Amino acid sequence: MRRILIGLTAAATLAACATPTPYQAADGGRSGYSQTQIESNRFRISFRGNSLTDRETTENYLLYRAAELTVENGYDYFTVVTRATDEDTRVTGTGIHRSYYSAFPVHYTYYHPRWGWRGWRDPFWDDLNYREITRYEASAEIFMGRGERPDDPEAFDARDVMGNLGSEIIRPEAD
Repeated sequence: MRRILIGLTAAATLAACATPTPYQAADGGRSGYSQTQIESNRFRISFRGNSLTDRETTENYLLYRAAELTVENGYDYFTVVTRATDEDTRVTGTGIHRSYYSAFPVHYTYYHPRWGWRGWRDPFWDDLNYREITRYEASAEIFMGRGERPDDPEAFDARDVMGNLGSEIIRPEAD
């Protein structure tokens, strides 16, 4: 019974890792959105995705959070004061053997009087796969206002943003 529970827990953990980051608050520095109030009508917000969350989704979730926060605080529009999207790309090795020397494949070459020069590759070292992992984090500082949206390309009507991006927002599944 214990083995079954451990197996199910492992499967659930892997399944959770195999999907893009849903629209949710970040827990302890993990993926999701976070915000800091700077003034009564100014916030710094960010959204961090996992390796399966593409750049466009990360930026859309940031805009959606800005709109949602604007409406929650009783404002009509928000203006993006600063905005940036950071890309973190890493190359990782997966396979049987991971060590400091895994980037240096082991090849042996020797001379045999009867067969000449021969080569041999060590399968222990060669069973490595490399993959590139990219994570995006979008951040912005927003200023919120009431009334009609100003004629500024950095100003967004919060309810329009929520209406237009709402169908693309994937929320976490309820337990």
